[in-house]
Amino acid sequence: MAPPLLQLKDIGLTFGGTPLLDGVELAVAAGERLCLVGRNGSGKSTLLKIAAGLIDCDRGTRFVQPGATVRYLPQEPDFGDAATTLVYVTSGLGPGDDPYRARYLLEQLGLTGDEDPATLSGGEARRAAIARALAPEPDILLLDEPTNHLDLPVIEWLEAELEGSRAAMVMISHDRRFLADLSRITVWLDRGRLRRIDRGFSQFEAWRDEVLAEEERDQHKLDRKIVAEEHWMRYGVTARRKRNMRRVGELAALRQARRDYRATAGSVSLAAAQADKSGTLVVEAKSVSKSYDGRPIVTDFSTRIQRGDRIGIIGPNGSGKTTLLSLLTGALAPDEGVVRLGANLEMAMLEQNRDSLDPASTVAETLTGGRGDSVMVGGQQRHVVGYMKDFLFAAEQARTAVGVLSGGERGRLMLARALAKPSNVLVLDEPTNDLDLDTLDVLEEMLGDYAGTVLLISHDRDFLDRIVSAVIVPEGDGRWTEYAGGYSDMLAQRGADLARQAPAKAAKEKAEAPPPAARDAKAGKRKLGFNEKHALETLPKTMEALQKTIAALHAGLGDPMLFSRDRKAFEEMSRAAAEAEAKLAAAEERWLELEMLREEIEGR
Repeated sequence: MAPPLLQLKDIGLTFGGTPLLDGVELAVAAGERLCLVGRNGSGKSTLLKIAAGLIDCDRGTRFVQPGATVRYLPQEPDFGDAATTLVYVTSGLGPGDDPYRARYLLEQLGLTGDEDPATLSGGEARRAAIARALAPEPDILLLDEPTNHLDLPVIEWLEAELEGSRAAMVMISHDRRFLADLSRITVWLDRGRLRRIDRGFSQFEAWRDEVLAEEERDQHKLDRKIVAEEHWMRYGVTARRKRNMRRVGELAALRQARRDYRATAGSVSLAAAQADKSGTLVVEAKSVSKSYDGRPIVTDFSTRIQRGDRIGIIGPNGSGKTTLLSLLTGALAPDEGVVRLGANLEMAMLEQNRDSLDPASTVAETLTGGRGDSVMVGGQQRHVVGYMKDFLFAAEQARTAVGVLSGGERGRLMLARALAKPSNVLVLDEPTNDLDLDTLDVLEEMLGDYAGTVLLISHDRDFLDRIVSAVIVPEGDGRWTEYAGGYSDMLAQRGADLARQAPAKAAKEKAEAPPPAARDAKAGKRKLGFNEKHALETLPKTMEALQKTIAALHAGLGDPMLFSRDRKAFEEMSRAAAEAEAKLAAAEERWLELEMLREEIEGR
């Protein structure tokens, strides 16, 4: 086994009361890709900061191999006094690092390098922080929610960039697809302890459920043994008139073990307060258009949304998703066309912007509107503390100021406030931001049981695939197209992901492209970029690994009894084989393209 580049031993940390981390052990070897999972508040971000050397623990040791470089991507980057994003990114480079890579990454992430950090949006700040973390090509990458505030094209670009990286990685993310695609090892932080499974995230949840079920069985056995020992204490000692001190000590130890056992936290209980049914027609839009400063945001768009539909709106940041949602809900009037809303609509809205929460208000005041200790949920009065517990808030947090809550807690608070209102239409703008995986599971289940209509904006591909019945996608120049099914179904129908151009736009640009002679003259100074050279070197190994994976999957699928014996395994292997073949085809196409470019440049 390779020696670890980074090792944490016997890490302990307590912020008053129950230990947040208790005897945590973590080792990361070269090239390993770990995902760190656990509930909000379990200490994941704190552990990552300890690994980065940013905070001290109460006990334990941190070891980094001499000469190994560590880069940490925080949830909220600190730009300090950097005047521009380029200054911020290059300030993280070492003496031997290539400054061109900083510019390359900023360009790939849609930034010029001249932006003032003080004026950046949340998504732009996240992209600048990603560029700073990746630019030095570190030996170890510690990534805390890298996909937060990113749109789908950037998420897919980041996945590809990390896939080609040689760095060891520890990732925290709520994006299931991102973790499943990149992780090879899963570490689970639960009740202060860390458990490890040498499998990727796609197999984590089944393993976790087995662990919790076995733990529950062990606790049941312990409870029964305590009852038996207490029975002996009451009757056996008296009957023999002799105290067996060994058994008395064993009973005391059993009781202590029962007291020391930290039960899993309760589960979130989400339920939307439902109003009376709406009419069959919820929204009808005919030839709707909207522009700002001459720029078309929505052009000649028509759709018909009926009761029970679940519609996802996806696209790059700045493409007009929130504008389209506002048009469909009647919050914004179109420049042209007509939007007709159905009868008896009761809308509940969850905004993406957490700034709508007053940081000075308490959790209870946010839910009650500052009026008493009760909250109306679906027309029924409930005590605010009881309603808070449905969303995993402790009773003592009722008087906690919103400003000190974590991102996940603020997300749950906004959900609690939105779902208390009776509705038959839920309008959700980025509902998955900052939510842990357990809360996401319950949110998905709640939306599945919801009898009304759901309109949502999300960049979470797995969430979209599980929830929506159709997606609306921008095609450029204000044109939007509706596709049946989820995100994966859209890809199959559209033939291109959101990072690539729609066919019509690509054809238009091809027609407007300069003649070959002009292109050749411009390309006279063309050189292979840093990333292109790296891809030429690493793609053959990637293709070889994919070929071995495909061969192994096909060998498993060759078992004639597999489908009848384990249909789920057959379907998972078929899906994995298809994904691996798609990745291999893309890698081969990219390598051939780069090899031809290299030969062309060297032949000039």
